[in-house]
Amino acid sequence: MANFGPKDIKKLREMTDAGMMDCKKALTEADGDMDKAVEWLRDQGMGAAAKKAGKVAAEGAIGIKVEGHKAVIVEINSQTDFVAQNDKFKALMDTVVNHAFENNLADAEAINNSTINGEPFADFLSQQIAIIGEKLVVRRAALIVGDETTAVNGYVHSNAQNGVIIEAKCDSAKTAEAMTPVLKEVAMHAAAMAPSTLSYKDFDPKFVEDETKGRIVAIETENEELRRLGKTEKNVPQYISMSQLTDEVMAAAEEALKAELAAEGKPEKIWDKILPGKLARFISDNTTLDQEQCLLDQKFVMDDSKTVFEYVQEKAKAAGGSAEIVHFVRLEVGEGIEVEEEDFAAEVAKQMA
Repeated sequence: MANFGPKDIKKLREMTDAGMMDCKKALTEADGDMDKAVEWLRDQGMGAAAKKAGKVAAEGAIGIKVEGHKAVIVEINSQTDFVAQNDKFKALMDTVVNHAFENNLADAEAINNSTINGEPFADFLSQQIAIIGEKLVVRRAALIVGDETTAVNGYVHSNAQNGVIIEAKCDSAKTAEAMTPVLKEVAMHAAAMAPSTLSYKDFDPKFVEDETKGRIVAIETENEELRRLGKTEKNVPQYISMSQLTDEVMAAAEEALKAELAAEGKPEKIWDKILPGKLARFISDNTTLDQEQCLLDQKFVMDDSKTVFEYVQEKAKAAGGSAEIVHFVRLEVGEGIEVEEEDFAAEVAKQMA
C-alpha cells in the first residue's frame, strides 16, 4: 500500500511545479519520502534538460538591476519568444539577476559556476528547464561596480529584447548624483541606436582599413547606378574614422581648403572665420564609421544637434563638475546565434518515425 496520499501529491506539486502524474510516480519511487521524491524529480528534470540540449535557444530576454553605484545585466535565452513572456520565465530572470547582483558575479561563466540556494546553479537551472519545458541558457552577463564618484544607470527596452548598463567617472559624488538620470537617457539612446563600442579609439586598425575599402566599393557601385539614372552621385569618402585623421591628414585637408577659398576669391583675412566650419565638415564627412558605431560620437537621439559626448559634457558642466563615460554594455537577445532553418514537414516525419 502506498505510503502517501493525495495531499502529499498536491504538496510535492506545489513544491516542484512538476506534473501531477510525475509527482505521484516520484512519491511511489521514493516510497512516500518527500525529500527523496524531490530528488527523484530533480534527476528526471536533469534528464529532460539533456533531451533538450540539442535545441537552439535563440529567443529569451534581457534583465538588469541598478542600485546605487552598481548595476548588472543578464541575458537568458529560451527556444521560443512565447516562453520568454510567461511569468515563470520572468520569475527566473528576476532570481538570476538578483543572484548575480548580490554576489558580484561579473559574467555568465561566473553565474553558471556559482551556487544558488545551497545547490549548484546548473542543478537549479535544470529544474527550471523541467518546469518551464524548454532549453534555457544563461548566455551573457556583465557587472558594474563603482564608488561614490561613479554614476551608474541602465535601461531595458519594454519588450526586454535589449538592454544597457552604463557608467561615468565624475569629479565628485555630487556630480555623480546629478549625472545618474542623464545616464538613464544615454542608456535609452544606446538601446535604440545600438553602438558597438564606446570610442573610435577602441577600433582595430585592420577593421577600419577593411571597412573603408568596403564602403568605397559600395558607394562607387551605387554611383554607377546613379549615373545611369542621371541622378546626383554620392561623395566617395577618403576616410571613415577619426582614427585615420592624423595630424598630417588634417594639415593636408586644411591646405586643400585654403586653396579652395583662394580659388573662390575669398580674402585671406577672413579665412580664420571660415576654416573652422569647413574643417568640422571635413571631419564629419570622414568619420561616418564613428558616428554609426561609437556611442560617444553618435548624434544624441533626444537632441541631435549634439553628440552623446557633447551632451554629457554639457550636463556635467551644468551640474558644476565634469564627467566621462568610461564603459557601457549593451546586450540584445540572440545576437550572434545562428538558428538553423528546419523543414517543418521533415521535422513532422522525423517525429512520426
